[in-house]
Amino acid sequence: MAPLQQSPESRPNRLPSFIEVLDRKTKPPVDLFSFYIYMRDQQRSVDYLDFWLDVSQHTHLCRHFVSELRRSILVETPDLEKTTSKRSSYILDHMGDMNDPSGPSADSNNDEKIKDQNLSAFLRQDNSGSNHSPQSSLGSRQSGMRYGERPPRPSFMSRNSPTGSDSSSPRGRAVARADIRASAEKILYTYILPGAEREVTLPHGILQEITVAIEEEGRDDPEVFDMAKDYTFQAMERDAFPGFLRAKVFGNLVPPSRFLRLVLGLIAFFAGMWAGFVLIFLDKPKHIRCWLILPFTIAVYSLASHQYHMDPLLALAGLSEYTFCNFSRIEEPYVRKMMMRRANMVLFITIAIGVALICLFIFVPGHRL
Repeated sequence: MAPLQQSPESRPNRLPSFIEVLDRKTKPPVDLFSFYIYMRDQQRSVDYLDFWLDVSQHTHLCRHFVSELRRSILVETPDLEKTTSKRSSYILDHMGDMNDPSGPSADSNNDEKIKDQNLSAFLRQDNSGSNHSPQSSLGSRQSGMRYGERPPRPSFMSRNSPTGSDSSSPRGRAVARADIRASAEKILYTYILPGAEREVTLPHGILQEITVAIEEEGRDDPEVFDMAKDYTFQAMERDAFPGFLRAKVFGNLVPPSRFLRLVLGLIAFFAGMWAGFVLIFLDKPKHIRCWLILPFTIAVYSLASHQYHMDPLLALAGLSEYTFCNFSRIEEPYVRKMMMRRANMVLFITIAIGVALICLFIFVPGHRL
């Protein structure tokens, strides 16, 4: 049985954890898509997240392979189990449900960890000597190559689909053992090897262990990447996730929007100051000075939005910016509650400073030079 997922309504008084974000248990603006955009545009280290997601997809591919294998053994060749080793039969019988509809999970409980260990143990044994696979049992010859040959490395993670739920999902087709090998090699050549296209920084020991396991020992089970996956998880949780929460919980603007508001606020402020002093020294009546409301309101609102990383009117409307001028609804309950509270505070400060400036320049006695 798959572990129960915690809905946003069941955590009304706390922020989501990093594990919940990766497990797709959260809603905008603290969902996995928003975190992907944050890693890409602000942290400039999206390769770490892509590596973690690709390894999770590789684990899911292995689960699908073993599930199809077990189904073929039980349905099409029920006597085949008698000819296989007792260890293989035991592992197949004790793997549980490999087709978890929730997809790869980060917060695996002990049962899930045991399943993954059994999965890796079976794949290692199957790779070293067993000749049964979904290719032979299900008659799948899609790859058109002999076992052991290196096929082209397909992309199991579309660049346009950061959550990994794209058309490359193994569901709906039989997974060959060559697909698992190709997936492991794709991760190795894309992220691990020195000088790779999207190389991630890993300790030398972990890098060497993965390289030897795949290229020399011929392994392709998910356990090969466990240490690297844990390392990238801890690095993102420590270095990127706190900043992501600050950006999305205490603000709703991206850096380009904040910079635009800073420029607009400074221009409006200096325009208001210039116009205010001109009207004072020309001794203009108060009803004409009321036009100063416009530049000072724009100035104070824009500068406050830049300072607090938040547009209070957009926040009160339930909107959060994920890329420049692109907005999403604030659906996470606790984040929405905190955003509303902070928006009211920013709006109160804006009104207070704006009223003070306007009153100062409207009611100060004029003196014609």
